[in-house]
Amino acid sequence: MMVTVRVLNSYFGKKKEKDDRMGQQVGVIGAGSWGTALALLLHENGHKVTMWSALEEEIRMLEETHEHGQKLPGVKLPEDMIFTTALQAAVQGKDILVLAVPSPFTRSTAHRMKEYVKEGQIIVDVAKGIEEGTLYTLSQVIQEEIPQAQVAVLSGPSHAEEVGRGIPTTIVVGAGSRRTAEYLQTLFMNEVFRVYISPDMLGIELGAALKNVVALAAGIADGLGYGDNTKAALITRGIAEIARLGLVMGGRSETFYGLTGMGDLIVTCASMHSRNRRAGILIGKGYAMEEAMKEVNMVVEGVHSAKAAMALAKKYQVQLPIIEQVNAVLFEGKPAAHAVRDLMIRDKKLENPELSWE
Repeated sequence: MMVTVRVLNSYFGKKKEKDDRMGQQVGVIGAGSWGTALALLLHENGHKVTMWSALEEEIRMLEETHEHGQKLPGVKLPEDMIFTTALQAAVQGKDILVLAVPSPFTRSTAHRMKEYVKEGQIIVDVAKGIEEGTLYTLSQVIQEEIPQAQVAVLSGPSHAEEVGRGIPTTIVVGAGSRRTAEYLQTLFMNEVFRVYISPDMLGIELGAALKNVVALAAGIADGLGYGDNTKAALITRGIAEIARLGLVMGGRSETFYGLTGMGDLIVTCASMHSRNRRAGILIGKGYAMEEAMKEVNMVVEGVHSAKAAMALAKKYQVQLPIIEQVNAVLFEGKPAAHAVRDLMIRDKKLENPELSWE
């Protein structure tokens, strides 16, 4: 029996007054598991939520059952939530827009939204990825398609399955101005969803995208039957790779060792909620990449970010050995066990090149 934690609200006492955030009009663009969980969270915070999907059958299911039985089973949505396939209705007249489509569809969806977006509209991107052709972060993609918008990001260790059940979660909002970040912090935050703010949007997005690639590696190791030692090595050396690239690109080290870097990497490598880890497990067991993605039956963001990560490594002349081997397994047919062996027998290194003997 699935235990719900929403009773924590009563445990912590009566909710504090939210007059400054009550009644905001929110459009959630994308009705997958994460979009659905955030729509419920925002509704419970007192906002009026409209959810959009391009899939008529998905909207029909939500209207009839008020539950996403495929991606978030057991999480009931309120009767007064609006569901639509009309993008204009979901976008126009909203105080904020939450863009929750999978990363491969971010540009095409933003392009379709543009004509309905007002000047200064706040758009919060909650997907994680890097666009392969341009090597843009998703906020950069949205800003290019919708230049009149204020684009922010929301990220952190936050599986939709747990957020939908009200399990305590902490995340970070990144925005171009502190005022926008604090506004969004107030809109999203409640007794079971703690929100921090940061000006380092680039670092947040790089950590979010690249940890999915490392999580594939962690899953592959699980599929091969390796243990906790291997997982710990992949997490710690994985965050070293993410930070190495991110710092060269202009991100901040504090971000990579915080919630949206190390925090998100830990949960994605360790949890069976992670579609990237689940796909990696199947690949480690011998599935081809396409077979693993089909079996998971959800967008595996790490597959889409892996090639982009290597292109960034080449552009900025940074070594990413774990991510390089993931690419070899995914796209070159390299046996997973051989990839692990090649990682283990690399040239001898200092753990931290910045440290030296006197």
